[in-house]
Amino acid sequence: MIPKIESSSITPIREKGVDSIVDWFDQHQHSFYTIAWYYLRNQEQMEELFYQSIKKVHKKLPQFKRETSFETWVTSIFIHTCRELSVDKSLQVSEKSEEQQELFNALDQLKENEREAIVLTYVKGISKEEAAKLLKVSEGKLKEFLFYGIQLFRKEMGNGATYNGCKEYHEVYIDYLERTLDRQRKIDLEKHLYHCQECQEDLASFQEVMVTLLNLPERMKELHMPAGFMENVKDRLAEKEKHRQQKNKKRIRIGLVFAGVFALFIGVEFFTRAFSNLYYTWAEEDQELRTFLQQDLGEPLNLEAESSGIKIKIKSAIADEVQTLIFYEIEDTEEDNQYAMENFEGIFVENQDEIMSPEGYQSYYPPDLESDVNKEEKNVFQGKMSLLPLKGNNGTIKLKIIKLHKLVRNSSDPNGFSAYGNMEYETGEWNFEIPVTKQPSVEYALDEEIKVEGIPVRFNKLSIAPTATILQYSISNKQAKKRIDDLNFDNLEVNNKKLKSEMYRGSFFDSQQDVNWFTFQKHFGTLFGEKPKEVNIQLDLVHLSYDDPKNIELDASQVYPQTFEYAGSTISIDKVEIGQPTKVVISNHEIKNRAYETLNFQIVGEDENDISSLEMSSEGVLIDKNGVEYDANQPVPFEEIEQPRHFITVQTTELQSNTAGENVIPKRLEIFGYNATKYLDDVIKITLNKK
Repeated sequence: MIPKIESSSITPIREKGVDSIVDWFDQHQHSFYTIAWYYLRNQEQMEELFYQSIKKVHKKLPQFKRETSFETWVTSIFIHTCRELSVDKSLQVSEKSEEQQELFNALDQLKENEREAIVLTYVKGISKEEAAKLLKVSEGKLKEFLFYGIQLFRKEMGNGATYNGCKEYHEVYIDYLERTLDRQRKIDLEKHLYHCQECQEDLASFQEVMVTLLNLPERMKELHMPAGFMENVKDRLAEKEKHRQQKNKKRIRIGLVFAGVFALFIGVEFFTRAFSNLYYTWAEEDQELRTFLQQDLGEPLNLEAESSGIKIKIKSAIADEVQTLIFYEIEDTEEDNQYAMENFEGIFVENQDEIMSPEGYQSYYPPDLESDVNKEEKNVFQGKMSLLPLKGNNGTIKLKIIKLHKLVRNSSDPNGFSAYGNMEYETGEWNFEIPVTKQPSVEYALDEEIKVEGIPVRFNKLSIAPTATILQYSISNKQAKKRIDDLNFDNLEVNNKKLKSEMYRGSFFDSQQDVNWFTFQKHFGTLFGEKPKEVNIQLDLVHLSYDDPKNIELDASQVYPQTFEYAGSTISIDKVEIGQPTKVVISNHEIKNRAYETLNFQIVGEDENDISSLEMSSEGVLIDKNGVEYDANQPVPFEEIEQPRHFITVQTTELQSNTAGENVIPKRLEIFGYNATKYLDDVIKITLNKK
């Protein structure tokens, strides 16, 4: 059992910083070095492990709660770092004895949770209660890991005998051998052992392996840390601290020089537009924010908060009728990590109901990884985040941040980040009070109507706000057989300036203005400051729905597959299989010149009210505008594909009956219609009239 460290010993560590943590690791180096061998066993990686662990403990020290021992808390960080680094075990050193090598090889065959349960309990000597907390499982689950781990360890250590003890008693082996089993169950087990020879042999063998594991700490005492191991780690930490201090001094020097230049220009051009433009050209790296500041649409705020070694600076806030943009900078003051904010993950406006409009809509802005500052600085990230628009003309946003998204470098592209895989986060607490003033928008009434695939589309209004340009348009819903579900725009051109449509923003606006029309909005980049007289709208593609009903009778007694004709294609009914569930599979693998991409249908049973559940799954392919095909069932870089169309090739329907034990008998395939996408290249020219 690890002794608890009193709070009086933690306070000096917090005050003295990373050196005290290094000293603490020095005092406990052997037990942690032993744990490290169970993961890495490579000298270079183990130095990296200690280096990373000490940095993380120092960084997370403010988060330490005295609900557990300090050593257990450090162990959890150490093991997490072990997992991150335990990728390559191919490089071994020859320090281990033959017996040690055999032990390590046996432990290598265990599952990760079983190995960690054994290492924490028998090598590190942590109580089962603490070990369960570290592994985030119940004590019962921990004992299960230990049992199966010991069983497999026994096999891997070369004991080839097969033990067939009664399974119902396996769960009490560990408690019995550790003499913690309650009296009644102990009596029951011993009575059973008296009559069961197989359980006697199984338990005896199990006990022998447990004794071996309990003696591991003593055996590992002969495993010595190489000379200079901790000194190498200390040297790296000292070099890191020196580099951090030099970086801070450099920023201070730049700030002092700029302050002198700033004072000089105050005397020459007092608050003139020319000075404002020149000032922000030097003072602001973010080109978008610089433009806002130069046009007096916001002001530099530079509000700062720090938590967990991460400093967040709110650089400015730009508010209008569309949204409230927050420009920020995040600096990791201790490590070379970059972090970004996510609108809907760990970000809260505590007074949102009071000051923000519920009718607004937040945009999503993915991290700009290609900006100069984000590529050059490994520990600094600059970004922007969208919040709802203000209700009134001004207010103070009470922003609370408790989670940041860690941007993980993509190993295949040093300048990029991984877009897939597990998301990593950093927690803390950063609080800000951000003053904002809402800027006005300029609106232009439009009066243009066109037809897209024979369906009327009219353009109603163009709104030019500081942060976005919004095109409002309506689609007629009077057509019975064919409808527009969505209309995509490639770009909007004003005064020879082309704005791409925003991929992550577009919304249904209002269907109550006219019952015969659905009204939508499309967002583009900013045009603020422009005085347009004409706008050119480049259409991209249209998603259509067709009503084309057709019924196909189904009969499970017939032989399948069978085919039928629909929408110019031959469709196959591959399977009609009665069971629990009943399955109906239809397919069409011919993609070329196919009129539809997906079918809208249902399966009807003999008793139409007897179907309790219906599940549908599909397979398909993505075809881009150039005819390149992608497997839709595999990860696909959608942002890199040019105008993809999704063709369903196989659709499987599973049906369950309301009546227990009864099967659904499929009677009919009812097709209502289908969906299709058409590419467009029309350019619409519209003359503007200011409202």
